[in-house]
Amino acid sequence: MATPATSRSVLTRRGVLAATASTLLLSGCGRDRERRNAVTRPTPGQELVVGATLELSGSGAALGVAQQRALTISAATLNDKGVQVGNLRRTVRLELRDNRSDPRLAAEQAAELGGREDVHALVGGTLAETSMSVIEVAQELRLPFVSLAFGDSITVPLAQRAFVYKVTPDAGDVARRLAQLVDAEGLRRVVLLAETGLHGDSGVRAMTGALRTAGVGLVRTVRLPASSAGITRAAERAVAARSDAVVVWATAPRSGAAARALRRAGHDGKLFFDAGAVAEETLEDANLRAVEGAYAVHPSSLGGSTIANSSAAGRAYRDLVSRYIREHGAYNGFAPYASDALLLITTAARLASSVDRGRLRAYLQNQVTDGMAGMYSFTPIRHSGMERHSLGVYRVDAGAWNRLS
Repeated sequence: MATPATSRSVLTRRGVLAATASTLLLSGCGRDRERRNAVTRPTPGQELVVGATLELSGSGAALGVAQQRALTISAATLNDKGVQVGNLRRTVRLELRDNRSDPRLAAEQAAELGGREDVHALVGGTLAETSMSVIEVAQELRLPFVSLAFGDSITVPLAQRAFVYKVTPDAGDVARRLAQLVDAEGLRRVVLLAETGLHGDSGVRAMTGALRTAGVGLVRTVRLPASSAGITRAAERAVAARSDAVVVWATAPRSGAAARALRRAGHDGKLFFDAGAVAEETLEDANLRAVEGAYAVHPSSLGGSTIANSSAAGRAYRDLVSRYIREHGAYNGFAPYASDALLLITTAARLASSVDRGRLRAYLQNQVTDGMAGMYSFTPIRHSGMERHSLGVYRVDAGAWNRLS
């Protein structure tokens, strides 16, 4: 610390030079900060445009609305600094469309968006049927398309799906975990209640093989009709088989309606859901008594993330959950799929240093990414990229999903 005798200002040549150097250094630091700040701002007029055809109304709205919310939040977060593509930082712009859960309309919207030169990639289709209707358009226009739907046929056969990718888990991986869980619970007779359509078809194939491997008897398979009028009859047929447990393979809100119908028909045994059931509607008041104690297999983003807190994915996940709750109330465990789809596209653009559709496709199919819902590993021969170890087992306790493993 300076003494009174030495604290007086003394103007010397050395002092002037030192002061001048300090001023230049500080001004230089200021300019460096300005340059850094300038780099982190998006470049005016430069955009990465992602089209989205989503079920914002109709039968798929329970899942589609959650995706729209997550996309909007994630795009806004990215646009705080922009996406580095080559020597530019691009703003992400979403072109959102409501396909009303209509496959024909979804295909028309994909054609409209894909026909524009300024649209670089497409996401959407939370229902397998709407995603399937988009595939032909995406292939013809050579437009990278990341599907948000369940259904293994979305990405196979690969020769006809070169521009198509999927972020939801494969039916085989989900079925394997469900069958192992059923076996671990000591249950020997199971009925499968699977929704009509592509997602249900995948479930029937996968669960049949998985239960056989686990040594558990599949005593009956009942298809859940698309209309609500036939749910009661389907549940009665399932209960008549006198099983220890029922596996409901259906997306929300039909999964919750099926659980209610099963309980009304007299099923008092165990209930198991595939990942498509995980949405706010499954745990709404009308379903709570029916689904209490039910199990589900779902990526680890549900009921608390297992992503390392220090990782970029962990920070992004916590930010998504926080903003989702703040803006929309209760968090929806299905939401991260859309955020991960956007992450995959923006990562491909960064790696490619381009928004060219062909280059985006090339870097999508050679990408390993730690997402919010789980880990993705895409290859030229595998366009359904969620790793099986990203899945967890959950149970409904006191009206909430709780992770068991």
